[in-house]
Order: sequence, then C-alpha cells, then structure tokens
Amino acid sequence: MKRVVLYTDGACSYNPGPGGWGAILLHQKALKELSGGEPETTNNRMELTAIIKGLQALKEICIVDVYSDSAYVINAFIQSWTTNWINNNWKTSDKKPVLNQDLWKQLIELTKQHRVNWHKIKGHSSNIYNNRCDELARNEVQKIIGEKK
Repeated sequence: MKRVVLYTDGACSYNPGPGGWGAILLHQKALKELSGGEPETTNNRMELTAIIKGLQALKEICIVDVYSDSAYVINAFIQSWTTNWINNNWKTSDKKPVLNQDLWKQLIELTKQHRVNWHKIKGHSSNIYNNRCDELARNEVQKIIGEKK
C-alpha cells in the first residue's frame, strides 16, 4: 500500500469570516499543493476542509500520515471524540449538538477508506510544509477579501 504524507492548515479572517485552507500531499519525490476558500466560514471548518480535500485528492487507498496544527481535529481522532459523538447521536459530552457535523461525517467516511495516522504539530514553527500550508490558506483568504472590495 502506498504511503502518503498530508500536511494541512486552515485560516480565517475574523471567526466567522472569509476563510482559506491549504494542503500538501507528499509521496516519494512528488509534491502536490491544494488550496481553496469560502467567503463565510470558521477556522475549524477550514482545518477540517483541508484534510478532507487532501484525502479526496488521493487516487487509490493509501496509508496517510496527516500532520496538522489543529488540536480540534487531531484530538477528535486521537482521543476518540468522534467515536463518542457517533455513539451519543452526534451530541457532545454536555449534550449539545456537535458543530461542523457535515464535515466530520465526510472526514470519518474518508478515514474508513484510508489508513490514517494522526500527528499534531506546532503551528507557525520551523516546519516548512506546515508553514507553506498556512501561506496557501492565508493567500486564499486574501483572494476572497480582494474580491469583496
């Protein structure tokens, strides 16, 4: 099975507000950059979207090492929040509806197709791929802001 590395990041100007996401797929010497944005969204939605778009770009079943600076996303899988949400009919531990259910459901389905390993990395540090994803996401935000003027 092919092993792929996926770096992702999301950004938002205000929260909610214009948002962008960036993803980088790495396999051997190949590198593919992806990015996009939405005019009215949240940072967490962009973090989720970046991973979803990265996984959707894969053309075959892979082992995927996902690197993200989003504790929200990484902890949801590492600490089994997603399993608990499903078991509790998409309610949090305090009985409130889980936010961003549409994206969580998409992401969970994609993680069933691939073997995903989750890695939390420090944001805005010395990781060139995380920094590039941040740049891609922020560039998308600026495109949207520029379109609104």
